[in-house]
Amino acid sequence: MKFFQKEIKLQPYKRGFHLITDSVLTAIPEISQINIGQLQVFIKHTSASLTINENADYTVRGDFESHFNIMVPENAKHYKHTYEGPDDMPAHIKSSLLGSSVNIPITKGEPNLGIWQGIYLCEHRDYGGSRNIVITAFGS
Repeated sequence: MKFFQKEIKLQPYKRGFHLITDSVLTAIPEISQINIGQLQVFIKHTSASLTINENADYTVRGDFESHFNIMVPENAKHYKHTYEGPDDMPAHIKSSLLGSSVNIPITKGEPNLGIWQGIYLCEHRDYGGSRNIVITAFGS
């Protein structure tokens, strides 16, 4: 069994859904040494999240942002955690809905994603800043 782990700092992204598949895979070339295994990508933040979805049509990412803003609006009267700005509490909720990690099978040294799948950084703050991601690959 082999284990590899890297931590990377992503550039700041504007609020929205952004493909980071290439950044993740570039950071861990050791994945090629694993025949069968798992790739875990974990974000160390509570106001951004990760998910896997459409990697070809950019309008999907825009639709995600629009839908989440309707589903989890800013300035809801019932929010008590408001001292960090109107986008903060909604960002925490959105992050919990999508999750802080994704797992991808590794097959023959490659991530076994579907042809139209990519890893998204879901930035839920207007000015979230750079984000830290822990990438772990393991298997035989």
